[in-house]
Amino acid sequence: MGQGSREHTQNNIAVKVENLTRMFGEFTAVDRISIEVSKGEIFGFLGPNGAGKSTTIRMLCGLLLPSGGSGTVGGHDIITRSEEIKQNIGYMSQKFSLYDDLTVEENINFFSGIYSVPASNKSARKEWALEMAGLKDRRGTQTKNLPGGYKQRLALGCAILHEPPVLFLDEPTSGVDPVSRRNFWNLIYEMAKAGTTVFVTTHYMDEADYCDRLALIYRGRIIAEGTPNALRTAFMDRDVLEIEAEPLIAAMEALDRQGIETAVFGSVLHTTVKDAEGSIPVIRRALEGAGITVPRIDRIVPSLEDVFVTLIEES
Repeated sequence: MGQGSREHTQNNIAVKVENLTRMFGEFTAVDRISIEVSKGEIFGFLGPNGAGKSTTIRMLCGLLLPSGGSGTVGGHDIITRSEEIKQNIGYMSQKFSLYDDLTVEENINFFSGIYSVPASNKSARKEWALEMAGLKDRRGTQTKNLPGGYKQRLALGCAILHEPPVLFLDEPTSGVDPVSRRNFWNLIYEMAKAGTTVFVTTHYMDEADYCDRLALIYRGRIIAEGTPNALRTAFMDRDVLEIEAEPLIAAMEALDRQGIETAVFGSVLHTTVKDAEGSIPVIRRALEGAGITVPRIDRIVPSLEDVFVTLIEES
């Protein structure tokens, strides 16, 4: 889990942007966002696909010039010092940035060169990456033949061969199985404990609890920011109900006819209401009146997905 908030002193800031904006023609992909990330912090950047997450990361990594605003990464200006930034960060995208036709070892050698790892340290860093990725016995395997979880850890190892102080991860767990996702986050947490700043984008809401702090982005704008617990409490002035009903879709449609919006969460429905105590009997009557079985309706602690859905509806 995340490590809690840190003091935001000027010397402790790893990433800082003010009113960062990026236009593509008439389209505003990133709309005047401001963020501060402390050294050693795991900062989560959450939002649906197309919200502006990847565009922001590309600007912070010196890969894309902003249309407006300012920012620094590791003390380097994102507009005038992009080359210095590239040498002092690690970057891993959802496509893993690996060369499929190279072997595991050849990929590591290639990225050692790209990141100017000193010759005296290359062998030690290679062995570290192989050990971390669990690939010591598969160094001669072509990368395209690796399972997704191994490929993901190899990509992480290649991104941090030069031991960068700041690591950017853009949807790093997209397309890998849940066990690999969990193992990957364990690696990230260990790195943060050792002092690496981690800036990670994801659309998996369940991953948010691994982060110290989060910013929720929607349509290019930050709509909320804080620790996972603060987002669940400070930004929710409504109660969340979990409804177990059979059949589920018929229940959803019956409530929709009553003007009650719900969302499917696995095998149950969630809905937000102003007053749980007064709403539960109303919802139960509406469902049972439509011939639907209702084993239970409970008030629950809101998930971050509940928070996000509520904030999007409000915005």
